[in-house]
Amino acid sequence: MGDLAEKEMDNPTFRSDTVLSDVHLHCPSKRHLMVRLNAVGQPVFLSYFKLLWSTEDLASGKHMREITTGREQQRRSGDELCDKDRSDLKEEGELNSEGVGALLDEDGDLEVVRRPRSASDLQAEDLLRDIVCPVILMKGKEDAFEDEEQECTCSDVVKIEHTMATPLEDVGKQVWRAAFLLADYILFQRDTFRGCSVLELGGGTGITSIIMGTVAKRVYCTDVGEDLLAMCEQNVALNKHLLEPGGGEIKVKEVDWLKDEFCTDPEAPYSWSEEEIADLLDHCSVIMAADVFYDDDLTDALFRTLYRITHNLRNSCTVYLALEKRLNFTLRHMDITCEAYSHFRNTLNDLENLQDGKMKYTVEPIKADFCQFLVYERIEQLELWKIMAEHLT
Repeated sequence: MGDLAEKEMDNPTFRSDTVLSDVHLHCPSKRHLMVRLNAVGQPVFLSYFKLLWSTEDLASGKHMREITTGREQQRRSGDELCDKDRSDLKEEGELNSEGVGALLDEDGDLEVVRRPRSASDLQAEDLLRDIVCPVILMKGKEDAFEDEEQECTCSDVVKIEHTMATPLEDVGKQVWRAAFLLADYILFQRDTFRGCSVLELGGGTGITSIIMGTVAKRVYCTDVGEDLLAMCEQNVALNKHLLEPGGGEIKVKEVDWLKDEFCTDPEAPYSWSEEEIADLLDHCSVIMAADVFYDDDLTDALFRTLYRITHNLRNSCTVYLALEKRLNFTLRHMDITCEAYSHFRNTLNDLENLQDGKMKYTVEPIKADFCQFLVYERIEQLELWKIMAEHLT
């Protein structure tokens, strides 16, 4: 069995039906170190994410954002030019049908002339390419640990075990950009969350709960699945050096959005005690979730869970939801759409318009112009929402 595991670790393969987070592709100048196989045979990697506290680090993060923003603006400008070109071609075609034929090659395929790439495009790409250089290191290469061992002692490094490519049902085992966006906001508004009792829904690897644990009094990091929760618990242990100065505590627990009650079976792993449930309901003032809106049924289940928990809390609370709006081409629409995001917005609107005489939900977007404390691409598709949940009776 041991020989088989070693063989698997020497030959990691990413199948075509798996998904891979962009965070793992844009981890600057870091090496993804495979440390083990998890209970279901997936390779587990260890990554180090540096918190940008110093002026120089923050300037570097700002420089990367400027590059990314510049590329987004250039892309939008290019799209506008392309839209104009397509409009012009359509008008020409209406005036002269033979004009369209001139754009076809000998096989009848449409020839598209691409917009020339500017020098600024190439410069920005070169800069980003210099930053993004992940390398996978295999188990057994002892010299791979030298730099990482030095980083382990730093108070500004978050260590996260994660998988890299998973089926859709296991995406919680990866690190996603929206978790970084929410973590940035927590660090930017440290005084807001200091001393709070917090619940995270869909915590995944636990990185956002770990960041919250540096300022909050207690964080209940929740998800579903024993293997995922074990990984999350391991990450909490790996980052105790970040939690100790503020005395924060993180408890890893199971919350299944498809069930109406917390698991209290003492024989079940990651179950809740009656004291923990009472503590949550009496003191929780913040609920958060990051990058969990990719399936309509799960989105509905999450909002039902949000309503149930906020209704049962003793006090009003604030909910923070971070997500990435992902655009996809669908055959059904024959166009680029974002159905999961549209469903999220509709459900969010339904929550705000809820009139049950018991709860009032006030929704507002948070502009993502606050400081960036983690290195990632803060693309314009990242969004952060704030919901104030208040009791009416």
